[in-house]
Amino acid sequence: MAETDLKVILKAKELAEHTLRITSNCNRYPKKYRFSLVDKMQNKSLKIYKYLYGANRTDLKLYRRERLELQTKAITHCDELLFYIELSMKLNIINIKSMEYWSKMVSDIKHMAIAWRTKDRGR
Repeated sequence: MAETDLKVILKAKELAEHTLRITSNCNRYPKKYRFSLVDKMQNKSLKIYKYLYGANRTDLKLYRRERLELQTKAITHCDELLFYIELSMKLNIINIKSMEYWSKMVSDIKHMAIAWRTKDRGR
């Protein structure tokens, strides 16, 4: 396991934990958003970790296409989670400072995953 791959996976774990902690707080995310927003956000963050972990465990030489697909899915889920975070701020569920911190977590993972996928494509 390459050091850069491990770092993106560790960051994905931190993101999942942060997302679950924030969205599970009923004082922050009212119950009326439980199914429309919270479940989606929690699932996206968990799947980002799942796809990156899966890609890391997939042999590039034997399963190149599958590995690239897992990386792409993680990147797509990052984009979707960024939308939900922005929407949360626009709905006044979270403040701008919280949005910026959370969005940076997601963006860092997204850019690391893009760099990883680009590197894999060149191998």
